[in-house]
Amino acid sequence: MHFALVSNGSLLTPEQPDVTVPWWSFSKTVLAAAAMSLVRDGLIGLDDGLPEGPFTLRQLLRHEAGLADYSELADYHAAVARNDAPWSAAEMLQRLDAARLRYAPGDGWRYSNVGYLFVARLIERVTGLALEEALTQRVFLPLGLSRVRLATTRADLVGVSMGAALTYDPGWVYHGLLVGQLADAVLCLDRLLAGHLLPQSLLREMQTARALGGPIAGRPWVAPGYALGLMQGTVEGGFTLSGHTGAGPGSVVAVYCCVNGGNTASCAVFCEDGDQGAVETKLVRRLINLATK
Repeated sequence: MHFALVSNGSLLTPEQPDVTVPWWSFSKTVLAAAAMSLVRDGLIGLDDGLPEGPFTLRQLLRHEAGLADYSELADYHAAVARNDAPWSAAEMLQRLDAARLRYAPGDGWRYSNVGYLFVARLIERVTGLALEEALTQRVFLPLGLSRVRLATTRADLVGVSMGAALTYDPGWVYHGLLVGQLADAVLCLDRLLAGHLLPQSLLREMQTARALGGPIAGRPWVAPGYALGLMQGTVEGGFTLSGHTGAGPGSVVAVYCCVNGGNTASCAVFCEDGDQGAVETKLVRRLINLATK
C-alpha cells in the first residue's frame, strides 16, 4: 500500500518511492474541475441544458441525470475479464439502452460513468481540444502538475502499477483514464480545494453534496454524500472528507482532503488488489492523524 500526504499545502516526504498509478474514478474529480473552469469562464452554465439529453451539467456532475451505468452489464464485466477489445462508445450506449433515463433528472441519484463520458465530450466540444490537452490546459498546468497523462491504449499503461490487471485496456474507461504519480493526485486535490483554480463561489457549488443516506457497510462513511465530482461526507470520528475513491481491475486509489480548524490535510492511498473499504479506512486513519496534529 502506498501513501502520499500533504499538510497545509506542503507535500510530505513519502515513506516509499512514488509510483505511477491509474487514477480510476479520481479522474471524475479532474473532469469536474475542468467543467467548472468552463463555468468560471462563462462558456457554459451549471444549469444549462445539454444536447446529450434533458439534463444539466450540474445533474451530470452529481449523478442526478437519470442515466444508467455500463458497470450494470454482465457482458461488460465478461468482456473485460476476457481481455476483449473495448466496445465503441456507441456500441456501449446501445447495449445499455442509455437513451432511456431511469428516472427524471434531478429526482434521484444513480452513480453513472456514462454521465462523465458526456462531461468529457462537453469539455472537448466547448474547448475545441482533445480531452488530454483540455485537461492539461484547464487543470494540470494551472495547478502546477506536468506528469499526468491520459491512457488510451494498453501501451500507455506500461510502467503503471496495475496489480494483477497487467493486460487491462484503458479503452474500457469511457470517460478517460488518467494515470500519474500518487503525489500528483494528492497535490491536484489539495490545490483544487485550496482555491488555486476556481473562485470561492464555484468551490462552494462544487462541494455542495446530495446526502446519500446513512453508514455504508464495510466502509468508514457515516453520512456519505456526492457533490460535483466529489465524494463528500462524514466519516467515523466526525470529520468531513472531500475527494474520490476509484477502483478498477487490480487496484484501488483513494484521494481525500480534510479540514480541521486551521489545519488542512490531504492524503492519497493506492493499493494493488485491495478493496475500497479497507483502503478508505487506512486513509481516514492517516488523514485524521495528520489533520489533528
